[in-house]
Amino acid sequence: MRDHLRAGAAIFNAGYYHAAHDAWEDRWLECESGSDDERLLHGLIQYSGAVYHARERNWEGAVGLAESGGEYLAGLPADYRDLGLEPIRTALSELATDPERIERGPPVPIEHEDGSPSLSGLAFEPTAIAAVVLAEEFGYDPEPVARAREYAEDALAAGEDGSRFITLVFDFVREDEHRGIIYQRLTDHVGRRRAREEDVEGLF
Repeated sequence: MRDHLRAGAAIFNAGYYHAAHDAWEDRWLECESGSDDERLLHGLIQYSGAVYHARERNWEGAVGLAESGGEYLAGLPADYRDLGLEPIRTALSELATDPERIERGPPVPIEHEDGSPSLSGLAFEPTAIAAVVLAEEFGYDPEPVARAREYAEDALAAGEDGSRFITLVFDFVREDEHRGIIYQRLTDHVGRRRAREEDVEGLF
């Protein structure tokens, strides 16, 4: 849960409002309906949607999502799951009454634990979640990124902290200017790794 929260918060805080919900959605679908965690994630998804629609000048859509987002978050403790919910609830209320305010200033960032998560400051697991989400957001095939994530996780489990796949996953998320080159390197390394695996499988 924590990794998904941080990944989505960092994506949102980086300005990818439409993509942020993808970091939360899989976890949200696993939650028991009506549970506090389900309401939290549903509210965050509605917040990101409201901001996205407001920025697209879809005022009606923004108002509807802001209203429902506020309803989902109502009643949760202000620091539930170490998130700063009060500023988000206030922002949702303001968007519901004046969605055009988004044109007068940026949305309230999502605060978690020690501050506002950023893509450059995430640990590996939330970075790995963000990598697959951002691949889809930027129009890359997410399959090689998801495969690189699996190889990186295998390396970490084996104590191989210096794995190239770990570095590539981090770089894909953090290096805006060179993301295309990094994606190509990542794809090449994944392709070579899969070819070796298929060669081994062919022996048996």
